[in-house]
Formats: sequence, structure tokens, C-alpha cells
Amino acid sequence: MPQVEVIGEDSKSVGKADLPESIFGVEVKRGLLHEVVRNHNANKRQGTACTKTKGLVRGGGRKPFKQKGTGRARQGSIRSPLMRGGGTVFGPQPRDYSYKLPKKVKWLALSSALTAKLNDGEVLVVDKLSVAEPKTKLVKGMLEGMGLSKSVLLIIPEKDAALELAVRNIPKVNVARVGELNVASIIKHEKLLIAKDAIKRMEEAYLG
Repeated sequence: MPQVEVIGEDSKSVGKADLPESIFGVEVKRGLLHEVVRNHNANKRQGTACTKTKGLVRGGGRKPFKQKGTGRARQGSIRSPLMRGGGTVFGPQPRDYSYKLPKKVKWLALSSALTAKLNDGEVLVVDKLSVAEPKTKLVKGMLEGMGLSKSVLLIIPEKDAALELAVRNIPKVNVARVGELNVASIIKHEKLLIAKDAIKRMEEAYLG
């Protein structure tokens, strides 16, 4: 069973925590990670891109010039795709890009992402992850004390309004509750800062 050091409020080690092997000790499947991130991005697409075809472009009711005698190619409408200002051929139309993946696939990908982060030494566990007031400087001071100045994902067991408000103004630092955790957010951040209580919640949510 993987073990990591637990950091206290003074940024010093206060012991060790056992991580569930079925979450942090699985085989890393990079192809699966790619598929789940691709699904995540596709589900976020609005799908509102739209171009006008010949039938949707305004005007073009009459023949632009006579059939013969002009020396030009015969045309029936100024809204033909061949004419300037005409319709678009095979252009994008509104559509739904989203699709579903099996829950088992999502679970395996999430475990792979967490395991990969742990293997790369990018997982830190803190005894307590909260702030007394929703102030950005409190979170910045806490992160700087731990030597974290780049992109960090704070993983908490449940909603913490003060912490979530305090983090909003810090670039590349985000908060995720256990129930909201996804592969894309894990891969996007360089470090994972996990509250000790969140590990228990992961076991309940993912293994229970």
C-alpha cells in the first residue's frame, strides 16, 4: 500500500498516511487517459458553429444575367457557392459533440491519473486544508510555506466556501471536491494537494 508524508500547518511532517492501492497503485494506462480527456473536452463543446448554405443566404431570387451571349459561365443565382457572397458548401452546422463513456472506463482513468501523479512525486497530503477567512493572502501564504508556487489542485472532501472563494484570484490554482474530481483537472495541474480527510472520502466514493 503506497504511503506519503502528511504535512501539518507549519509545513512540517506530522506522520504518514496510507493511500488505497486500488486508487493510487494501479497500472497507468496512458491511452485510457487520452480517451477520457478527449471525451471531457468534447462534452464541453457548445456545438453552435453554423454556416449558411445556398438555401439560407438572403437574396438570389432572380437570374443574375442572361443564359447566353455574355461570355460568362451560366448562373442561376447570385447565392450559388461559386459566387462571391454565396452559400457555403459542407460548412459546419449546429450539432452535439458529447458522448458517454462507461463508468468503469472513467474510474480506471481516474485511478491511472492519480497513480501517475504519485509516481512522479507530485502528490502532497496535508493534515488540514482550510482557511479561517475567504482571503487570498491566507491561501497564498499556505502554498508558499509548502514551496508550491506553480499550478496546484487542492482536493477537499466536501464544499468549503471560504477556501473556494479565497482561491479564485490565484492563477493556476483551483479547488476540486472529491465528487467533482476528473482526469482533465488532475493532468492539467503540476501538483496535487490533498486533504487527509479527502482520502477517506475517496475510499467511500470510489470503492464503497
